[in-house]
Amino acid sequence: MAYSWFKAFHIIGIVVWFAGLFYLVRLFIYHVEAEQEPEPARTILKNQYQIMELRLYRIITTPGMIVTVAMAIGLLSTEPEVLKQGWLHFKLLFVAILLAYHHYCGRLMKKLAKDECRWTGQQLRALNEAPTVMLVVIVLLAVFKNNLPTDITAWGIFGLIIFMAVTIQLYAKKRKRDKEQLMAQISQVPQEQS
Repeated sequence: MAYSWFKAFHIIGIVVWFAGLFYLVRLFIYHVEAEQEPEPARTILKNQYQIMELRLYRIITTPGMIVTVAMAIGLLSTEPEVLKQGWLHFKLLFVAILLAYHHYCGRLMKKLAKDECRWTGQQLRALNEAPTVMLVVIVLLAVFKNNLPTDITAWGIFGLIIFMAVTIQLYAKKRKRDKEQLMAQISQVPQEQS
């Protein structure tokens, strides 16, 4: 019975943690891109994003991480023999990378608050995809365990990363084109009025 409770709250923790991680870096993107806005919008937006980032990190993302890890420890305490299985070692490796990512996001948040972050919006978009890859790998390892078809999985993950990189590049081109069209429309307005 304890195993089921640990598992249920482990899954809940994962959902909360990943929701926070996905949205946190999205806020970082908006925060960085607010630099392009004129005053006073720039300051207002950056202050608002800073408040949102801090609340999200402290009230949702970090508690989700703590619940996830605590319930994982509970799960392992009910079935310690699973610690000898290779799939779990790989899963724990990816969880460790995810924990490092979580804490790195905390550092980025502090740098953004001090206006010391040098990441661009496009670089942050790429960073925002890292938890997606981790989630896919971790879930596949948890579901397939030692029966994970590594060749198909490796190619699938590689394809996912390529797809995300291409999507980010295409989106950047679209944003640039949209901005150029907007600027062209704005520059035509005064001519039409005269």
